[in-house]
Amino acid sequence: QVQLAESGGGLVQAGGSLRLSCAASGRTFSSYTMGWFRQAPGKEREFVAGISWSGGSTYYSASVKGRFTISRDNAKNTVYLQMNSLKAEDTAVYYCAARTASIVAIKSLYPYWGQGTQVTVSS
Repeated sequence: QVQLAESGGGLVQAGGSLRLSCAASGRTFSSYTMGWFRQAPGKEREFVAGISWSGGSTYYSASVKGRFTISRDNAKNTVYLQMNSLKAEDTAVYYCAARTASIVAIKSLYPYWGQGTQVTVSS
């Protein structure tokens, strides 16, 4: 099992940047594929980005590709989401999630979740 805790959310103006972090417990973090999801008020939770256990493969949703970057530091048991050129429509609660198989964009296939961190982008 792995426990996840997000941090780094906050209020930012449109066009600004934020970096989210997700710290994981456990000694097997490097064996997990990690994903970032987000959920805006009244909307379904949606996939944002994913990264393989080694960091060698990444995948992004079309809405964030080119603006967001997912990375990980297995020595620190942490995955990051660098968010640049933020837009009002990026406002949501952001969650990190973990699974032991390959990157997928389907939230139900991630068994481990953090509590989320709020990101608010003012226009």
